[in-house]
Amino acid sequence: MFNNLKNILIGVLAAFLVIAIGAGAYSAFALPAAATSTSSALYGGNGNGGNGGNGGGVQITAIPASDLSAEEAAALLFMREEEKLARDVYNQMFALWGQPVFQNIAASEQTHMDQIKLLLDRYGLTDPALAPGQFTDPNLQALYNQLIAQGSVSLADALKVGATIEQVDIADLQTRLAKTDNADIQLVYNNLMSASYNHLNAFNSTQQGGNGQSQGGRGNGYGRNH
Repeated sequence: MFNNLKNILIGVLAAFLVIAIGAGAYSAFALPAAATSTSSALYGGNGNGGNGGNGGGVQITAIPASDLSAEEAAALLFMREEEKLARDVYNQMFALWGQPVFQNIAASEQTHMDQIKLLLDRYGLTDPALAPGQFTDPNLQALYNQLIAQGSVSLADALKVGATIEQVDIADLQTRLAKTDNADIQLVYNNLMSASYNHLNAFNSTQQGGNGQSQGGRGNGYGRNH
């Protein structure tokens, strides 16, 4: 009787030891995985281009801030409002025509605005963004009014307006990218440019009935000197 009880107790203790050892081994392997997951969340993965571009897994916070020239500061303020122009126009076109492409890309433009705002905050710049449809830059205000008027004529015209905005945005980003050596600004501009190419393709594809053919590079009379 005593021997049976002794054997039972030994078996129970052995079982607890196995469980404890197994739990310790699981923790040793699980913790690095959790740390990797946290790191991935912090620095992000590869974007799809439509919602901010291809970041390559690097975020602004991982790049040291550099000195900011007056020209670089002016460019950031302008791009903040230009991304806002895109968002505001697309929101109006969606309200007018109910075409989903406008709603989808407007959400992406809000992400672009947020990326520029992060840079503004990082360099202590005052945000120029006003209420929807209102702009600090008078040239952007005039362009917004012009594009809203054209996009209100028909859905086809509204889609052409979308393509126009993306073409101008790409050109302006290219110009400003060539005039900065700040790695954090370059990262954001490249992300925004990648997304703008995707947006341009989406507008052109929608104009052509969804066949996905791009007409990037075709001008339509809205060139600006910025």
